[in-house]
Amino acid sequence: MRPCTSWFSVCCCSVAAVVCSFQSVVRCCDDVSQTCFLQWNAGITANDVRGDERWWFPWKRQHTHTAGDTHTAGDTHTAQPVSCVALLKQKLRCVFLLKCVSRRVCVCVCPVSYVERGRQHRWRCAQVTFTCPTEASCQRWVAGIRELLAANASRPRRLLVYINPYGGKKQGKRIYEQKVAPLFARAGVSTHVIVTEYANHARDHLRTEAELKQFDGVVCVGGDGMFSEIIHGLIWRTQVDGSVDPGCPDETLSPCSLRVGIIPAGSTDCICFATVGTNDPVTSALHIIVGDSQAMDVCSIHHNNTFLRYSVSLLGYGFYGDVLTDSERKRWMGPARYDLSGLKMFLTHHYYEGTVSYLPARGILGTPRDGARCRSGCVVCQHNGQLLSEKAERYETENDGEWRTIRGKFLAINAASMSCACPRSPKGLSPAAHLADGTTDLILVRKCSRFNFLRHLLRHTSKDDQFDLTFVEVHRVRRFRFTPRHCQSDSDLELDLRENNKGQIFSQICTDHPACGCAPAYSSWNCDGEILTHTAIDVRVHCQLIKLFARGIEEPTVFEDLSNPCAI
Repeated sequence: MRPCTSWFSVCCCSVAAVVCSFQSVVRCCDDVSQTCFLQWNAGITANDVRGDERWWFPWKRQHTHTAGDTHTAGDTHTAQPVSCVALLKQKLRCVFLLKCVSRRVCVCVCPVSYVERGRQHRWRCAQVTFTCPTEASCQRWVAGIRELLAANASRPRRLLVYINPYGGKKQGKRIYEQKVAPLFARAGVSTHVIVTEYANHARDHLRTEAELKQFDGVVCVGGDGMFSEIIHGLIWRTQVDGSVDPGCPDETLSPCSLRVGIIPAGSTDCICFATVGTNDPVTSALHIIVGDSQAMDVCSIHHNNTFLRYSVSLLGYGFYGDVLTDSERKRWMGPARYDLSGLKMFLTHHYYEGTVSYLPARGILGTPRDGARCRSGCVVCQHNGQLLSEKAERYETENDGEWRTIRGKFLAINAASMSCACPRSPKGLSPAAHLADGTTDLILVRKCSRFNFLRHLLRHTSKDDQFDLTFVEVHRVRRFRFTPRHCQSDSDLELDLRENNKGQIFSQICTDHPACGCAPAYSSWNCDGEILTHTAIDVRVHCQLIKLFARGIEEPTVFEDLSNPCAI
């Protein structure tokens, strides 16, 4: 038998393309398979390359290959001879995955799968077929690609996967097995899969048992709650391994080295919408395969120097805290429970008194009302992240005079570390919030009429300025503290939610006479879909503490300009 030979062909269509798998079928002889990656940026013509080794590359700049098209070296209307070696050296930027099966004879038919951009930020696998006349060319391609693989560290080779079978509509396991696992297999990405059996299973496993050095990343299949479990375990493990005290609110935390991937299978999937632009499992899987990386800020939450939780999206007190507390009693309803609880809390119209102190973010780019959306390659995140890393400020040495204090009656107090966009709120709570600029947008909604509060809520679904209301104010901050009015001493700060909410959640509607006992004295904090057990909290933003397998939301022009091949 002849020695094993492998080869591949690269497809450059008029859409941005990243090859996900490559199968070469040669008639007659031995079956052998290999897997490899190639990085490449499209835009190749016959004039781009020169060399002795000629390769028939069936593509023209203005010609579109649709999925399933078959082209041969004899297709003179599209074929362009190019040098495969020069092609590798000059045009390698994006990740291509190719799986080749070669056999011992002359004619090779090559169906090539690649990533194709679709509408609404979705990525899909498409296919085009090529042929190759010689075996020597195959060997040249394989030699070149292996040389590039040695220098390519961005793509994951082994992943630790956690599946939440109970989140959202309880479809997590099915989504992974039917949509994601086949893509990982075609991409040559090996996985170690753990199906969680109880709440915080993934967090506890990451903290103590997981051999993280064996993996290139961690993937969670579930909703925002599952993602929260993953980052809690991963951040805690990173700090402990680095001898950093995660319980100290003034401690500078060490960034996590492993990237986190999210396969959306929850109720809202807010994190996916903010980092990818869609809650499509296939799109998220392809971002993981090509090795994208997106930094993200994380807020640490403490009470009396005791660590409570981390937050990456929304901290909500008042309206959003009450909605979550009430919806927890209706989990049997599924995602519809949020609609019912939201209506109920809107009608009760509770307000809460307290004091908010915050440290403004100074000397940075961007404001909460400038309309600058956080997108892929965001200049604001890059500038502010670099600025904060250079200053390396420690909060315990900051001047107390920089802090600002606001007292009042609030219907809602929200801290948005990202836009918090989702299908029902395309713009989110804070449209101009950024993923990795080291700040959070503190939104204060003061006591107002039900009609005015409804106006504020409706603006989450429209194009109107959400903060252009007299009873709403927003501040871009790096740290803030909140103390309820009736919790001024340390001994009164802890809130027993079960006792506090017992008997009050179905109380009569009365917002004008809190002394009568109809309105509760405290709300609870909604921390990324989980209820905090304290109301008096200290929140600090840690700039770019984690990284995701994502690239941020791409501009619509990238998807619409299909005549210009561009790199995935």
